[in-house]
Amino acid sequence: MLRRQGIEMNIKKLRRLYAEEKLQVRKRGGRKRALGTRRPIIVPDQPNQRWSLDFVSDAFTDGRRFRMLTVVDDHTRECLALVVDTSLSGRRVVRELDAIIAQRGRPSTVVSDNGTEFTSMAILRWSQDRQIDWHYIAPGKPMQNGFIESFNGSFRDECLNETLFTSLAEARMRIGAWKDDYNDHRPHSSLGNLTPSEFASNLALEKQAA
Repeated sequence: MLRRQGIEMNIKKLRRLYAEEKLQVRKRGGRKRALGTRRPIIVPDQPNQRWSLDFVSDAFTDGRRFRMLTVVDDHTRECLALVVDTSLSGRRVVRELDAIIAQRGRPSTVVSDNGTEFTSMAILRWSQDRQIDWHYIAPGKPMQNGFIESFNGSFRDECLNETLFTSLAEARMRIGAWKDDYNDHRPHSSLGNLTPSEFASNLALEKQAA
């Protein structure tokens, strides 16, 4: 029962009057985000079957933070992109993915965590328009994205932890050089002691000969 300035009104009657006069305050829905899928995904057995994405962060010598978008082909282990900037939005992610697709074709599946950039409307529209499955790992389960986690570990140990970056331009140059070395000069035991570039080239030659 409501009592105010001598007026008594039953709460149920008040709600009925609000409904009759259409005075209800509509609840604001949450911002629509990409939902993707969490169904089990197969182990990739060919290039472009699955790409893994993640973000890594570091700091310049003056304390300012910057971020890196890492993209890996889970079959060839190639680092497809190492994008360095002070800010990386969902829109920027899709632009970078489109740039990779223009060079090597479209992936069947993309795997990422549930970060804000990866669950944005830009990603939702992109995956629908390109008809590419976007798979989200379970929260708190980074090893469900094990290929990119392994890559990020090597990247941090061998490059970020060993280098002092004074500017964005320097970070892009040094990180780009590390990416080229990783792809072109670093043998992987999981690839028969070939580099990712050599492994990918051999697959392309086998496909042509078939």
